[in-house]
Amino acid sequence: MPLTDAAIRNAKPKDSPYTLTDERGLSVQIQASGGKWWRLRYRFEGKAKMLSLGTYPDVALSKARERREDARRLLADGIDPGENRKATIAAGQAAASNSFAVLCHEWLQSREGQIAQAQIDKSKARLEKDVLPWIGKKPITSLSAPDVLAVMRRIDARGARYTAHKVKSEISQIMRYAIATGRAERDPCPDLRGAIPAPKETHRAAITAPKEVAELLRAMDGFAGTFTVKCALLLAPLFFVRLAP
Repeated sequence: MPLTDAAIRNAKPKDSPYTLTDERGLSVQIQASGGKWWRLRYRFEGKAKMLSLGTYPDVALSKARERREDARRLLADGIDPGENRKATIAAGQAAASNSFAVLCHEWLQSREGQIAQAQIDKSKARLEKDVLPWIGKKPITSLSAPDVLAVMRRIDARGARYTAHKVKSEISQIMRYAIATGRAERDPCPDLRGAIPAPKETHRAAITAPKEVAELLRAMDGFAGTFTVKCALLLAPLFFVRLAP
């Protein structure tokens, strides 16, 4: 006789586990602790097997029956539903280990010691803000040009076109890193050439008035940033490029 939701709900635990049977191999096992576990008994290649279908009430009676029918369809196709579940879980774990986010952080780590840490930090902040929330969980092998374009358009829509192109460049570098390490086969970013116009250059007016030049030199001399930039600023006036008229 088929089970009813009321019968399962009202089933009380006993000193040892016992089973309430539904139909077509489906049953619910009442644990001594009070837990109620769905079980599906089936045969595959002549061997008796059992598959867990979740716990009641998280998995309702109707849902358990749906899962039973899904398993029976697999059996009809010659597939062991238990092994199929293991393969599905393994595939999901493999995809998670090769997600864009994983490769992104690997790429950032690979750049340590090669470029300034400040530059790495900027890239990381940009990627974590504008890229990972949207495509971070996506398997690196399935990342497509439309995925990258959607990220760029979202950034461009807020008026940050330079950032959109910078992000595209960083995504492309991550994809090339994935190709080099055997986790991807191609980079979709070159397919987006021209999809979003390049940012407009801003030309700044030349300083030609002696008074303004003096103010600029004093500002350079008073720069309190890194030693390297300080040296570059002090050398710049000595090597200004003179353009031919």
